[in-house]
Amino acid sequence: MRILALIKYSLDVAEIKVDPSTKELRMSGVPEKIGNIDKNVVEAAVRLKEETGASLQGLTLGPLAARESFKDVLAMGLDEVYLIDDPFTGAADARIAVRILEAAIRKLGPFDLILCGFASDDGYTYQVAPRLAERLDLPLVSYARRISLGDGGLQADRDLEDSLQTVSVSLPALVSIAEEAFPPRRTTLMDALKAKKKPVNIWQAEADLGLSLAELVKLNAFTSSAQIGMIVHRKQHMLKAGTPVEMADQLIDILLQENVVIGAA
Repeated sequence: MRILALIKYSLDVAEIKVDPSTKELRMSGVPEKIGNIDKNVVEAAVRLKEETGASLQGLTLGPLAARESFKDVLAMGLDEVYLIDDPFTGAADARIAVRILEAAIRKLGPFDLILCGFASDDGYTYQVAPRLAERLDLPLVSYARRISLGDGGLQADRDLEDSLQTVSVSLPALVSIAEEAFPPRRTTLMDALKAKKKPVNIWQAEADLGLSLAELVKLNAFTSSAQIGMIVHRKQHMLKAGTPVEMADQLIDILLQENVVIGAA
């Protein structure tokens, strides 16, 4: 059996600050790391590897600087990691990421099972798993909290917020892991020493996957970010006691002051 874990080298959201003058998020200079959700994905994959004896590879997009972060997930149990290093991948939206991941998976595959996060720590678009499953023509099990393999298929419990749904699918399949499911294990010094001997393979989107920069640029044209800013919390307003009509007038005055409604000329 072959298992692939998709991981993302993303912004450390805990380090993002707000510019006090513009009230916008300061994105430049924010450190990056393997996301917390992605470590849960690796933990889920490693557990299945231990149960089945499967081979386990990791795949990610990002700069060469990401290599230093791989020591943690390799120590957890990945056999090797493939990094798609390309200047364009740092700004890739879900459409581009899925196109690159699809090409890499088709070159590396076939795989019996592909695991990824339900979203990423920074983007939270929720799009990669369903888009990739459609591109690869695979059944998708989303928001999985429990996974078991047997009889050529997979059974999983899906997190539906107020309930759990148990589903079964045949393999190959793609599974997205729910938030906080499969908390990552603590690794030992021996695990870290073994990780140093495991390969990190570097590919280029154009040279190794045959994807042209023009094609990726065209995909990126479909998505743009209009504005990123902080949520403004307004102070609470208290209405003075009075008749219903008087209190309604007070409420209208407050809404006008806050520019929630615009008064008639």
